[in-house]
Amino acid sequence: MIRLQQLIGLPVLTINNGKKVGVVKDAWFDEHWKLKGLVLEYAKWFAVKVRTVQWNAVLTCGDDAVFIADEAQVLTGKKQLLQRAYCMGVVHLKDMPVITVTGSQLGRISDVYFYPFQDTQIVGYELTDGFISDLIEGRKWLRTPSDLNEVLLGEDAIIVPAVSESELEPVAASNVRV
Repeated sequence: MIRLQQLIGLPVLTINNGKKVGVVKDAWFDEHWKLKGLVLEYAKWFAVKVRTVQWNAVLTCGDDAVFIADEAQVLTGKKQLLQRAYCMGVVHLKDMPVITVTGSQLGRISDVYFYPFQDTQIVGYELTDGFISDLIEGRKWLRTPSDLNEVLLGEDAIIVPAVSESELEPVAASNVRV
């Protein structure tokens, strides 16, 4: 599994000549929160355009770099195309509350996990209750339900089944069970 936060800040290189074409700044998703691509840093201040790489163009995603075939894989488009993203979209996952259908807030999204090449659907959420709580209790990990119809990935909150509260695990435990 890959944590999305591991990708942010990695250089994007071309596999044929090792040229650096950018640095991962964010990731963007489709309307079903499947990973659609990576957003690269853009050198212009107050830019209305973004540079992206579609996820299906990523050849390898390692601990220290992301590889694509060539520079032609880097696309430039309007910022409005990023409707759902991790940090900078119109709707963004970072810090979005996760709430059960009974009204209990389980935490706010700190990171998301996915399998890089099997499927790009989010498979789990790392949740935080704030800095002090993270220091004292640690962060929690919530696996997404196998039936995606049980989860509402909304604009302002993620709504999960009531049973999700009992399924929370410490983050370290989630890393062991990969």
